[in-house]
Amino acid sequence: MNSIDLPKLFDLTKMSRKPGFQNGFFKKDILSVDQFDRDGLAYIFTRTDEMSEMVETVGACDLLHGYTLACVFYEPSTRTSASFIAAMERLGGNVIPITQGIQYSSVSKGESLVDTIITLEQYSDVIVLRHPEIGSVAKTAKYSGVPVINAGDGAGEHPTQALLDLYTIRKELGSLNGLRVAMVGDLRNGRTVHSLTKLLMNYDISLRLVSPDVLRLPLGMMNELIDKGIDVRETDRVEDVIKDVDVLYVTRIQKERFTDMAQYEEVKNYFEITPEVMANAKDKMVVMHPLPRVGEIHYTVDKDPRAAYFRQVKNGMYVRMALLAAVLGQA
Repeated sequence: MNSIDLPKLFDLTKMSRKPGFQNGFFKKDILSVDQFDRDGLAYIFTRTDEMSEMVETVGACDLLHGYTLACVFYEPSTRTSASFIAAMERLGGNVIPITQGIQYSSVSKGESLVDTIITLEQYSDVIVLRHPEIGSVAKTAKYSGVPVINAGDGAGEHPTQALLDLYTIRKELGSLNGLRVAMVGDLRNGRTVHSLTKLLMNYDISLRLVSPDVLRLPLGMMNELIDKGIDVRETDRVEDVIKDVDVLYVTRIQKERFTDMAQYEEVKNYFEITPEVMANAKDKMVVMHPLPRVGEIHYTVDKDPRAAYFRQVKNGMYVRMALLAAVLGQA
C-alpha cells in the first residue's frame, strides 16, 4: 500500500499531541497488562481512535517511516503476527518477519533466545516476540537494547490481545463500567482470559466464569478478583449466564496445553454457541472470541449483529498501531 501526503488529507498533528517521552510508554517494554492503569488505557485508546480514523480516511501514513520492527514468533500465529506487520506498514515502517518456519533460522543450530533477540536488535527499533514458555519474553527483554512487546508467552499473558479486547468492548458498548462479562471456555490455560481479566479489574464490572471443572480460572487470579471486591461467580453452563451478560467472551479449549489427551477429548466440545443459545441473549450485547475458533461458535452465529469477533480482529491492528507509535515516541 502506498502512503499518502497526509497533511493535505488528514490532520497528523492530532495523532501526536504529546512528545513521545511524556506518554509513559516511550522506549518501554510492553510485557504485562499490569503496566496499564486507567489513565494509560485511556491514552492508548485515544490514540487508537485516531489510528482508526486515519486508516479509514487515507489508508496509511509515514508516522514511523525509518523505523523497523522485528516480528519473532516461536509459536504459530495468524492474527497477532499479521496485525503487527500490517500496523507497522500502515504507519510507514519496515518489518523483519520471522513468523513462519523459525525452525529454519539459527534456532535450529542451537542459538539461544537471548542471542536471537540481541542479534535482531542490531537491525530493528522494536521487537515483537511470542514464545511458548511463561515468563520467557520478560526474561529476554532484560537483555534487549530496544523495546520488546509480548505477543504471548505460553499460558502466561497476551497484553496486546487484552488491549484490543478491552477497546472492542468500549467501542461496541460505549462504556467499560457497569458491565457483566462472561468468560467462557479454557480459563485455566487461556492467556487472553488472564490478561483481559486483569485489565477489567480497573473498572466497575462483574464477572461470570463459565468452564468445565478441570479448566477453571487459576486460584491465584480468583483470589485477586475476590480481594478487589469484584462480583464473580462460577458455573459450567452458558445457559446460566446468557440472559444477563453484556459480553460473552468465548475461548477455544486449547489442545496444545494438554498433556492428557483423554482429558482433552472429554472437554473439547463442552461449549457450543449457536443461534438457539443466542436467542436467549440480550438485544444489546456482544459475542467476542480471540480466535482461532474450533467449533465453539457456530458459523451460523457470524451474521448476528452481536457477533463482534471479526470487528475485534480489525481493532487489533488499530491498537497495535497506537502502541507501536507510543513505544517509538511518535504518539
